[in-house]
Amino acid sequence: MAEHIIYLLGPYNVPGFEGERNVRVYLPKEGEQAAPSPVLYVFDGQNIFHDDPSYAGGWHLHRAVRDLVEQNLVAPVLVGIDHGGPSRMHELSPFVGSGSEGKLEDLLSWITGELVPQVQKQFSVRTDPAGTAIGGSSLGGLAALYAHFRRPDVFGAALCMSPSLWVAEGKIFEYIEKQPMPPSTRLYVDAGAKEDNGSVLRNAERLVEHLRGRGCGEGCLLFYPDEDGNHSEEAWRRRAPAALQFLFSGVVAPEVPVTEPNTIAA
Repeated sequence: MAEHIIYLLGPYNVPGFEGERNVRVYLPKEGEQAAPSPVLYVFDGQNIFHDDPSYAGGWHLHRAVRDLVEQNLVAPVLVGIDHGGPSRMHELSPFVGSGSEGKLEDLLSWITGELVPQVQKQFSVRTDPAGTAIGGSSLGGLAALYAHFRRPDVFGAALCMSPSLWVAEGKIFEYIEKQPMPPSTRLYVDAGAKEDNGSVLRNAERLVEHLRGRGCGEGCLLFYPDEDGNHSEEAWRRRAPAALQFLFSGVVAPEVPVTEPNTIAA
């Protein structure tokens, strides 16, 4: 049997956005499964698998999932949601500002109302929030964080890589402060020290400090400050295995530095 089969769904027309887009699905194991797998929905689906669709090289996230299988760790089904090209800035920001019309709510409505039910019907995936995660990098990391707090009834976990917390003058901080902590939550947050003169890392540290102050401890939050990280697909590809191990098996990879709560944002 061929390895790394990626199913192509669509093309879809998303209400409120122009053009068509595809959705790519990767299964950790083909054939019969004893139980449904957890599932990870990821923004910018062109970037998370192979190099060809990505403008700067893919994450090869399917290989990271296959490695989890070989280590007998929990491996998720991957669902990559293609971005809409020129409309990406509008569709991945929940707030008006910084050049965005703030139309993430429209995209989330389509994901939760159409795409999630289709994936649950077509593939053997878990349907509970604890088994359903959402993720992305940069604007996708911001969108994933918002989605987790906006729809905790669907997404009980989030992968937030180098999240663009600066968008619309940092309105995401005010938004999260006003929301209750999701009843099921597991968060992976990272950032590189070489991103935008360190501002991306400082914003991530502020986010982590707030979440830890609300009781989100080691079991539900992993923070990976990457001293050598820049804002690139290569950096996200390198850190992705650690993110998947924590989100779906609760395992902290050896390369992740230990960060004490009282040293965050010092």
